[in-house]
Amino acid sequence: MKRDELVSFLDEYLNISTYSDKSSNGLQVEGKEEIGRIAFSVDATLRTIEQAARRNADMLIVHHGVIWGGLSYIRGIHYRRLKTLFDAGMNLYAAHLPLDAHPEVGNNVQLLKLLDLEPKEPFGEYKGTAIGFLGEFKKTEPIEKIVQILAERLNTTVKTYEFGKKEIRTIGAVSGAGAFALEEAHRKGIDLFITGEFGHADYLTAVDLGISVAVAGHYKTETLGIKALMEVVKEKFGIDAIFIEEPTGL
Repeated sequence: MKRDELVSFLDEYLNISTYSDKSSNGLQVEGKEEIGRIAFSVDATLRTIEQAARRNADMLIVHHGVIWGGLSYIRGIHYRRLKTLFDAGMNLYAAHLPLDAHPEVGNNVQLLKLLDLEPKEPFGEYKGTAIGFLGEFKKTEPIEKIVQILAERLNTTVKTYEFGKKEIRTIGAVSGAGAFALEEAHRKGIDLFITGEFGHADYLTAVDLGISVAVAGHYKTETLGIKALMEVVKEKFGIDAIFIEEPTGL
């Protein structure tokens, strides 16, 4: 298929122009015009790009690209990543906040669906736009049960901080580095906040707010959207697609 046809679809489907983002969303690096195989991954690392090239991908679609507000210098690791893309003639497409916030394939909708929840309303305002979602169980569920389901379905270890309720009705999900939404979660009376990573200051904020938090890993919580997007692209275009795992354990 034509690269530009795919890029136009992705731009519109992910509504990339809506978001004020550090990431330069969309086609970051231009390569071949004809696309026969697409690789999907969370991060555009050198190893991911090299794997995609070895597997004859004409485009790599990721959550975390290589351009975050512009590049000052093309040297070091930036040079090596870009040179590998250029040598392979590979296109690079990135969708950061648009893939967190998407109402169908987004990381946070998919996190709720792991718990068999439908998104109730947007949540987690970032630069004026909500990028997370809220969900609600029909009856309260013990936090241990929720965390076990999350751990099993993500195939990871989930760390919990039970500073608030242990019987959970409402869930707020913001994948990756989502702890900025802790105070909003508290204001909205959310029983359990799910995110990807949790730092020292986040811990202290959660303690002071008295809110329970489940931390499932930045990488693992952000595999969901890119995998869901891959299925949409495969179904719509009937194109060969592969997913490249590069877990960090974080």
